[in-house]
Amino acid sequence: MKYLLVGTGNISRTYIGAIAKIPGSEVVGCVSRSGRRPAVAPDMPCWTTITAAAAATDFEAVILTTPNSLHHEGAIEAAGLGKHVLTEKPLDITLANMDRMIAACEAAGVTLATAYQRRTNPDNLAIKRLMDAGAFGRVFAADLAAKFWREKAYYDTSPYRGGWALDGGGPFIQQACHNIDYYLWLFGMPDKVVSELGTFVHDIETEDHGAALLRYANGMIGTIIGSTAARPGFSARLEVHCEKGSFVTLDDRIVTWEIDGIPNPANTTDIYDDKGASSAAVADTSRHEAVLRDFEEAVRDGRPPLVTPQQARQTTAFILRIYGRC
Repeated sequence: MKYLLVGTGNISRTYIGAIAKIPGSEVVGCVSRSGRRPAVAPDMPCWTTITAAAAATDFEAVILTTPNSLHHEGAIEAAGLGKHVLTEKPLDITLANMDRMIAACEAAGVTLATAYQRRTNPDNLAIKRLMDAGAFGRVFAADLAAKFWREKAYYDTSPYRGGWALDGGGPFIQQACHNIDYYLWLFGMPDKVVSELGTFVHDIETEDHGAALLRYANGMIGTIIGSTAARPGFSARLEVHCEKGSFVTLDDRIVTWEIDGIPNPANTTDIYDDKGASSAAVADTSRHEAVLRDFEEAVRDGRPPLVTPQQARQTTAFILRIYGRC
């Protein structure tokens, strides 16, 4: 598949590296309003709009790596040109703009996918299969802690970070949304959400630490902590307690498994290098490769992608509830 990168910031390097490892796929150019090219591809053809790129070169899909609140603009423009869309997380930051981009892609008959790559981790997939089969019995507690750290320079080098207008919030919508997406994939939307948010370490507009208490229709009580103020950064931890026992994951790897009658499904050959607790850079591209392969298969086979637009919308909608904006 031929891709056009829309946005040339840090994550564009990850996509360039991932696409290089997929036979038959390539990046044919990029879009940057300022004319800035990716640091790893300084000679890449560059245009200021998707429409201008489409007039000059051939591509089948766009990858949106622009700030969160601009995703709908790229998706709507691409859909109008008949191009498929893979967007970085989150889908967007408002319900109205997510609905606009979903509607535009549906009307154009193009695929819209979101890169929530934690769904591709082998242990997460194994847990999801067991959860869908009802293998755990009643789940009564699920506690997620995404206690990460970002240096001051992370916010200083891109002033929109940690702001409402472009980022849409702090760690809940920016860093922890990957983990929240997986949490909702397992347990669905809660009936009640109560949250407390604060800004403790960074000079930013949004929260840099917060906690949410959840209550589900079946009685399950959940908690979610999101932070970029927890130095030096800790592995994302999910603890689940159910009728059959308990299990714990760290950075999407099963580390504790005490479930009656079910062998531990942990994949011992998976060696993904996850540094997300303390760094925004993604050095290991294997999870993005999995997202891209799924995206290409979805386009080819006419099936929904691993993360459907409705599921990605749900993740943002839930985070907006934490923020009291929905």
